[in-house]
Amino acid sequence: MKALITGGAGFIGSHLAEALLAEGHRVVAIDDLSTGAEANIRHLFGRPDFQFVLETITNEVVMDRLVSECDIVFHLAAAVGVELIVRDPVHTIETNVLGTSIVLRLANRYRRKVILASTSEIYGKSTDVPFQEDGDGVMGPTTRSRWAYANSKAMDEFLALAYHKQRGLPVIICRFFNTIGPRQTGRYGMVAPRFVRQALRGEPLTVYGDGQQSRCFADVADVVQAVLKLAAHPDAVGQVFNLGNTAEITILDLARRVLQLTGSSSPIVMIPYDQAYEPGFEDMRRRVPDIRRAAALIGFKPAHTLDETLGRIIAYYREQEHAR
Repeated sequence: MKALITGGAGFIGSHLAEALLAEGHRVVAIDDLSTGAEANIRHLFGRPDFQFVLETITNEVVMDRLVSECDIVFHLAAAVGVELIVRDPVHTIETNVLGTSIVLRLANRYRRKVILASTSEIYGKSTDVPFQEDGDGVMGPTTRSRWAYANSKAMDEFLALAYHKQRGLPVIICRFFNTIGPRQTGRYGMVAPRFVRQALRGEPLTVYGDGQQSRCFADVADVVQAVLKLAAHPDAVGQVFNLGNTAEITILDLARRVLQLTGSSSPIVMIPYDQAYEPGFEDMRRRVPDIRRAAALIGFKPAHTLDETLGRIIAYYREQEHAR
């Protein structure tokens, strides 16, 4: 099988590329490196079963050729990270909506299966925890750019499901909850790598808000394996699946856990949301997935504990710092 990964130089995309190659598939990764990094996939360069294309997915001429030559599309390319979304909402909306529209249109032209990466942000400010795939999303106002990502990804899902319903395009939607692991950058607001880098450098760990907001952190290896199993399962087509861990932790406790695992004496500093992002910033208080649908179909059960995953992130960043 030949797989096309959009956003293939990104954090999850690079791990997915490795997993596909390990299963004996050929991989083409396209990425414009706006949030991805060539370093994430450089170790794959030179392999005859791997190709990297430096281009944006909105280049329809290039995408037409790549989609026509592949057997399946893993569409991961998106503008991600709360800080990036708040800073550049135009890029967020155009990349997510226009890019996905092009991918789906071309996939329909050549009848290629599409695995669409979506997000837990779809649930917005809902308090109906744990979030179920068919649960309601509660979005904030359009005057808050923070909700641009959630709404753009919701439109991606609507469009993908419309292609499936109206035109029979084989589509599977994977809603990623907080996914962490080596290669993830803290540049755009991702909390785990930010905490780890701050701790290793002896800098204050910056906790936004009161720190009592909670998240569930899944290891990228668990998420990637679930994506591959869903992609191969015929009954997954036309469905939406939550992928994440169900173990909940507050952000303040996450900071404490990172300090403990790194042995760092860095202080924890609380920063108001208005200062961290923008005035009137709204956050999700809890974000917990209901993963029973994926568990029933493919036996999905996260295998890695938070401490194991944080340990891998710490080792990765220690190696990065040592290589400087």
